[in-house]
Formats: sequence, C-alpha cells, structure tokens
Amino acid sequence: MFTGVLQKMQTEINQQVNYYLNLSGQFLHMNQCINKSISLSHQGYECLNCKKTEVTFRQGFCKKCFFESPQAGDWIMRPELSKAHLDIEDRDLAYEKKVQLQPHIVYLALSSHIKVGITRKSQVPTRWIDQGANQALALLEVPNRYLSGVGEVALKEHFSDKTNWRKMLQLQATPAIDWEEERNKAIDALPKELKPYIIQNEGVLTLPFPVERYPEKVKSLNLVKAESYTGVLKGIKGQYLIFEDDTVFNVRSNEGLVVSIDTQ
Repeated sequence: MFTGVLQKMQTEINQQVNYYLNLSGQFLHMNQCINKSISLSHQGYECLNCKKTEVTFRQGFCKKCFFESPQAGDWIMRPELSKAHLDIEDRDLAYEKKVQLQPHIVYLALSSHIKVGITRKSQVPTRWIDQGANQALALLEVPNRYLSGVGEVALKEHFSDKTNWRKMLQLQATPAIDWEEERNKAIDALPKELKPYIIQNEGVLTLPFPVERYPEKVKSLNLVKAESYTGVLKGIKGQYLIFEDDTVFNVRSNEGLVVSIDTQ
C-alpha cells in the first residue's frame, strides 16, 4: 500500500517510455503494474505549494497559491505574456527569470493530430511524453520563453495547439505524416525575426508507450466523486493510466489529491 500526494509521473525512455509515480517519497514503477489489479482511493488534499490540506483549486494548488504563486502565472499557459526578458515582474521576477530566460523549443507533435507547442529545452522529450505524442519534431530553439510564445502564436494560425485527449488515448489509424511537408509549412508561417532560430537536420522522435490495450470507449475516472476504484492496468500514455474496462485516470489533472494505491 502506497499513500501520498499525487504529482505527475516522472518519465524516461529506454526501449519504451518508463513511468514512475512519486507518492511523497515512495516510488512506484508503474510499468511493472501493467496487467495487475490496482486500487485507488481518495484520502484528502494537499496543495503542492503551501502544503495546506484544503481542496485544491487548479493545477494542484489551493486557490490562494494559484493566484499568488509564480508557478501558476498566466505566462505558464500563454508564453507570449512572458516579460522577464524586459526585467518586468509578474509575481516573482527571480523565479520568472530562472524559468523564462533559458532555451525553449517550438515543436510540432502528433498526438490526436498534428499540433504546435513550446517547452523548455530541458523538458525535451518529457513534454512530448506528457502530451501522449506518438511522434514529435523540434522546429526552433530560441533563447527565452517570450520568443517561443511569439512562434507558437504565429503557428496557431496554421496548426492546432490543443490535443483531443480522448482520441490520443484510442488506437486509431492515422494517415502517414509527411514531416518534411509539415515542417516546411511551419517554417513558411514563421515571422522573419524567428528564422535565425530554425533547427537544421532535426530528426523525428518516435515515442513507444507501454500500452497493451487501448480503450474503445474512454471513461474518465473522477476519483473525488467515486472515492475509490479498482481495475486492471493495461497501459500508460501521456499522464493517463488506462484500465481494462476502458476507464482512464489522468494523474496530472489530479495533482494535489492525497491517494492510497494498492497493487495485486
């Protein structure tokens, strides 16, 4: 029995993507749980920032921390709002400089369909794994988050920036992607000031997820309402646990929940 605060699973790639769940210092290698019965139960809440045990609001934070912590600033979701490169503070300039003023990657990824996104260079390929991307291609490497946001905004005119999580979790036949064509389309859409940051001779990364059975009709588990659930784990993709009865559980969207996990 493992009990602790849910945080997104840590990952690494060997022959396949490996997932590790850290429950308050207790590590569970989730790949080893595939084809085993897993029981989940909701025990309470703990804010990922201040550790208060009140109901989480968003992203694993209590309401106060969501609106005050620099880790939940608007520039997280909208990088074009970043201002640390101008020496302008949003909530905590030191933190914002640390995160924003480092190399970022603008990329295309194939999850439910081709989409555009950005991430810190240090988060490649973690970001692509968390999105459940089957393949991904880095387009630009820029020196700060603001410029990555400029690139993403320009490319959103031609590519989606959202993943259909239900389709991402289902095994569906997709047409072969002509990555050279998609790359050229993206490059043509970029503003001139970003052309010097184009990555040359970059290969497409394919991500092998540990899934033995994909759900036919996705059923999302709300652990707060259900309080507990037991099912046989059949795979993991993105930050989702996939169970034999087509139930799926998004670990990341449930960060801040205190849970107990038992495997058999």
